[in-house]
Amino acid sequence: MHRRHEIALTPEEQQAFLASGHTIVLASLDPRGYPHPVAMWYAVEPDGAVVMTTFAKSQKAVNLRRDPRCALLLESGRTYAELKGLLIRGRAELDATTEHVLDVLERIHARYGMPGEPGAALRAALAAQARKRVVIRVRPERVASWDHRKLGGAY
Repeated sequence: MHRRHEIALTPEEQQAFLASGHTIVLASLDPRGYPHPVAMWYAVEPDGAVVMTTFAKSQKAVNLRRDPRCALLLESGRTYAELKGLLIRGRAELDATTEHVLDVLERIHARYGMPGEPGAALRAALAAQARKRVVIRVRPERVASWDHRKLGGAY
């Protein structure tokens, strides 16, 4: 019996799961077409786009410039009955605007509880790093989700 609809996360559950997640896996395609998955810290924008930063010369940035198609995976659970996940497919947009990179760095800095008070001093400290980085922005185009806890232990 096909039970995918029973375990799918509602849009509200998807938003909450993204907000509570810690590390998301970004999968781009390498030059030979193989998946290139990397763990990333991230933030979620009000429109549902997922943003993160990386060095402009990183392999993931090179991959995404060549082919913007990518996937994001957020998962949790240690046993089959606890598995929960969100698979977001979309196209990455890379933005090297220093001010935008700084905005995202500050949001990630705050989200992950890194030391330093938000404000001008933190922004100044992050500025040198921001000049070497880009923002990766992924707008969801296709989403799959699952929460095995909704099955109540019956598989």
